[in-house]
Amino acid sequence: MTMRSAKDLVAEANREVETLSAEEALARLGQPDTMLVDVREGEELAKTGRIAGAVHVPRGFLEFQADPESPTHKAELGGGRRLVLYCASGNRSALAAKTLNDMGLGPVAHVAGGFPALAKAGASVDPA
Repeated sequence: MTMRSAKDLVAEANREVETLSAEEALARLGQPDTMLVDVREGEELAKTGRIAGAVHVPRGFLEFQADPESPTHKAELGGGRRLVLYCASGNRSALAAKTLNDMGLGPVAHVAGGFPALAKAGASVDPA
C-alpha cells in the first residue's frame, strides 16, 4: 500500500468540500442557519482568541462532538445548520469538513487561510 502524505489528504479534502474565502465566511456570520466552528487546539485559542460567535470543537474531538449519539455531543453542530470550519491555516479545517461530510452532516464548508484570514478580513475576535 502506498502511503499518502498529509498534503495529499488535504488536497483531496479541498477537492471534495466547499472552500470559502474569509470574506464569504464573514458575510454568512450571524445568519441563524450558519455556525462558525473553530477546530484549533485550546492552546491556540489561548494565544489568539477566537472569532466572535464561533463554537470551539478541537479537531481531535470533532467526530464525537458532532455525533448526536455521543455523550460529548455539542448541540451547536446539529439542527441542520451550515457549519463553516476554520483552523490556523485552512488545512485541518479542510480535513475536518471532509470528515463531517463523510459522517453525513451538512452542509459543511471551511475557510481558506483560517483564523489569520478571518482576522485580516475584519472579523471580531473574542479573547479565549
